[in-house]
Amino acid sequence: MAADDIAAQIEQRLREQADPARAAQERTYLKSPLEHIGVTVPVTRRIVRDVPGIAERPDLVAVAGELWTPPVYERRLAAVELLGLHRDLLTAEDLEFVETLLRQARTWALVDHLAEWVAGDIAERFPVSAGAVLDAWSVDPDFWLRRSALLALLGPLRRGDGDFERFSGYADGMLGEREFFVRKAIGWVLRETGKKRPDRVRDWLAARPGKVPVLAVREAVKSLPPAERQPLVEAAARVRAPAATSVRADRTPPPPR
Repeated sequence: MAADDIAAQIEQRLREQADPARAAQERTYLKSPLEHIGVTVPVTRRIVRDVPGIAERPDLVAVAGELWTPPVYERRLAAVELLGLHRDLLTAEDLEFVETLLRQARTWALVDHLAEWVAGDIAERFPVSAGAVLDAWSVDPDFWLRRSALLALLGPLRRGDGDFERFSGYADGMLGEREFFVRKAIGWVLRETGKKRPDRVRDWLAARPGKVPVLAVREAVKSLPPAERQPLVEAAARVRAPAATSVRADRTPPPPR
């Protein structure tokens, strides 16, 4: 079956599950310029899992591209889910395609899964070539790419290994960030790292008193012993945190994780 036929079949099944009330609510919450059908993530994931004929890398990229092109949120979400489901088929060369999607996504609801599940898996399997791409993302003018560079390192750090030094280098370059989503990502990665390696996170924060944004510190210390949290937060608060940029249509804060 051709890629456009598969994408059309997925959209048909999505529309069979349409919930107009949910669509309106979600579009308002995300301040989204896209069309919303009103289908939950679990239902979208189930529809994607039932798609036959995705066994080769070119098929995967073609179908994901077809799904992504129309400005329909659930089609784009299905593309993300499809890439995540078959991410083992992707190579470092596909980061160029992933980057295109990240630049167009403009919402954490699509960016985060692309960054962590898809780009992160590629980075684990192809650390040298993918690492060079993440290095470029970490200094990109687009804050969604900078956020993605951090989140692409999250999976192995959460498991207790991973490249903390690379994360540290990225984060050090972003300590002056005014962008909410970047500061939040620094704290998120530190929080998850701290679940397995709390000493590493405590020492990293302690070595940067007053330099790490308070928002990031408050998130990072959630995985540390209670007695260690407050001194780190107080040290960060001694320096005025950078003001957050205004929340625009592409900057709706995500729900607590």
